[in-house]
Amino acid sequence: MNREPPEPPENHEKCVGIDVGICKYAHDTDGTVVGSLDLSDERDRLEREQRKLSRKQHGSNNYEEQRRRVAECHADLRRKRRDFLHKLSAYYAREYDLVAVEDLNIKGMMESPSNSRNTASAAWGTFLSLLEYKCEREGTHFVAVNPRGTTKQCASCGVSTGKPLWVREHSCPSCGFTADRDWNAAWNILSRGFKRVGEGRSESTPVETALPTGTTTVPAKRVLEAGSPTLKERTASAVSE
Repeated sequence: MNREPPEPPENHEKCVGIDVGICKYAHDTDGTVVGSLDLSDERDRLEREQRKLSRKQHGSNNYEEQRRRVAECHADLRRKRRDFLHKLSAYYAREYDLVAVEDLNIKGMMESPSNSRNTASAAWGTFLSLLEYKCEREGTHFVAVNPRGTTKQCASCGVSTGKPLWVREHSCPSCGFTADRDWNAAWNILSRGFKRVGEGRSESTPVETALPTGTTTVPAKRVLEAGSPTLKERTASAVSE
C-alpha cells in the first residue's frame, strides 16, 4: 500500500545524518560511532570446515556431511550480519524523525577490485535498503543525498579541502573548524538532507547551531546483544525486531 511521505520534522534534535565507512561502520551527527561487525571467529570456522571438505572424497557420504557443515557456516555468517543490520536500521528508523544518508552507487562500488571495499559495499547496500523501508514503516523521513564531496567539504563554512584516506581528521584551513573526518561528513549529509526537504537551511549549516557534546563509540557486538547502538537506557527498549 502506497503512503504519503511524512512531513519534514520541526524538531531538529530528532534528525540525524549517517556516514558509513570501513574502519567504523557508521558515524552519526549525534556523536555515536558504531564499530564494524567482527565476524573473524565465524570466518575462521568456515575456513577450517572448507579445508576439511577439500580432503573428503567427492560424492562420498563424508563429503556430503562436511558440505552441509560448510553451508551452515555460510548461513551463520549471513544471519549474524543481517541481524546486525536489521537492529541498527530499526534503531535509527524508530529514534529519529528524519534520517539522512548518502545515495551511494553500490553497484559501481561492488565492481572495485578491493575485496574489503566489496564486502563493505554489500553491507552498506543492505543497510540502506533496510533503513529506507523501516523509515517508511515508522513514518520517518528518509533522505538520500548526493555523496559527492561530503568528506572534503567543511561542515562549518562549506569550503572544500582535499585529504587522503589515511587522514582521519578534518581541519579546515579557511575557518579553523576541526573534527573527526567521518563526523564532519555526517553533518554535511544532514545539511544536504535538510535542504532536500525544504528546512530552509541554505544559508547556514547544522554545525553552526547544534554541535554535539561528545562521541560515544559502540561495538557492533552491543548492537547484536542489545539491539541498539547507543549506551543510553532510554533506547534499549526501542530496538527489538
